[in-house]
Amino acid sequence: MHRVEHVMGFPVSLRVDDAHVGEETADAVFAWLREVDARFSPFKADSEVCRLDRGEIARGDISADLDEVLGLCEEYRVATGGAFDVRLPGRGLDPCAVVKGWSVQRAADLLTAAGARRFVLNAGGDVVASGGPWRVGVRHPEQADKVCVVAELTDGAIATSARYERGDHIVDGRTGRPATGLLSLSVVASSLTVADTVATAAFAMGAEGAEWAASREGCEVFAVDAERRVLRTEGFPAASAQARAA
Repeated sequence: MHRVEHVMGFPVSLRVDDAHVGEETADAVFAWLREVDARFSPFKADSEVCRLDRGEIARGDISADLDEVLGLCEEYRVATGGAFDVRLPGRGLDPCAVVKGWSVQRAADLLTAAGARRFVLNAGGDVVASGGPWRVGVRHPEQADKVCVVAELTDGAIATSARYERGDHIVDGRTGRPATGLLSLSVVASSLTVADTVATAAFAMGAEGAEWAASREGCEVFAVDAERRVLRTEGFPAASAQARAA
């Protein structure tokens, strides 16, 4: 089974190699992602996030899901000394940096609960994989037609934060200015919740973020800084010739 839909502002592709997993499971995955978009988007006036930001609902009355997301946001704000912050001055509450990985990991959990064992869920380049090995290419930060590294995933996730898609869109909450110390940073972890949030938080920290990400438990890192220097942790999973393309 293979399906691609545009959700949350980016393409999401799902490939499931288990014959016993039907289209209804894919329906549930994309329905969940559309629900997340409706509930947590900072760009939809009737979303729970916007209603909380406007003070129409109290912090104590939000859903358990949003409470979990905001808890993660605060955890990473503290861990980065304020570099990662979803409440930047002059901007509304924007937890998207956590919501994306968290929601796609939840979608992968739905697949596993439905009996899927060999699948890839790719959300705008951030990937959850199961039953591999699968090969996942990371785009070169300055050459769109090339990759700078290929990771091999069996059961896990990879997420990349970079400047090439949206420019200097990640802000260092300590300074209020765009983070420019890194060109690209990829994190491999057991879940996309961790991989995506660590990648974004580290990118917000600038050049020091690569070492910070590498120090996080269970995280392997490949980063290119603004001086074109590469940091690769020893355990970063390089692809082998036997892996399949994701």
